[in-house]
Amino acid sequence: LGAINGFLVWRLNIPSIVVTLGTLTIYRGATFVVSGGAWVNADQMSPDFINFQRAAFLGLPVLSWIALAVIALFFLVMTRTQIGRSIYAIGVNPTASVYAGINVGRTKFIVFCISGMIGGLAGYLWISRYVIASVEVANGYELSIIAACVIGGISIAGGIGSVGGAVLGALFLGIISNALPVINISPFWQMAISGSAIILAVVLNARGERRQGRIILRKAEAA
Repeated sequence: LGAINGFLVWRLNIPSIVVTLGTLTIYRGATFVVSGGAWVNADQMSPDFINFQRAAFLGLPVLSWIALAVIALFFLVMTRTQIGRSIYAIGVNPTASVYAGINVGRTKFIVFCISGMIGGLAGYLWISRYVIASVEVANGYELSIIAACVIGGISIAGGIGSVGGAVLGALFLGIISNALPVINISPFWQMAISGSAIILAVVLNARGERRQGRIILRKAEAA
């Protein structure tokens, strides 16, 4: 599915956000048609699948080890590899990246393929943990993911951000999401707070980028 999205962005030059949201609806609808809207519960899952997330190694759950491995892998990819540097360059300026010899379309395609694989892994772990599968699983989490990234300092425009920032943003949002129900905050207000956090983070990031741009300009003028 990630490869399909990547192909649409690469070959048809459709904006990434449009492709992602559009195919999300298509995939959900197709899943509903194929499954007939039926739910899959623990009785229809194998014991090995259900017990997978309960396993532990060196005192930590397997889910934690998988998360740490994914974080470490992507930190190395984004900071130590050519494709990681290419991703940052394309996010900053796709046109300049072309002149620098970067295959922008192919790089985007690879990124979407990787995103699809990680999404599949996340879905597998989610269902294994909660022992239920349906079309409504993780519905609405798109906003939470965007909020976590933006709060972690990742620019929606691209080119700015880090794996560590995304992790910190997710941890912050997780703490807020778990704390609000404890003090009896309505789920509707929780969504409003998440949306407000996104707007505030975008504003702060934009101000920081403008300030950084002024500093670079002053240094250039001084030189």
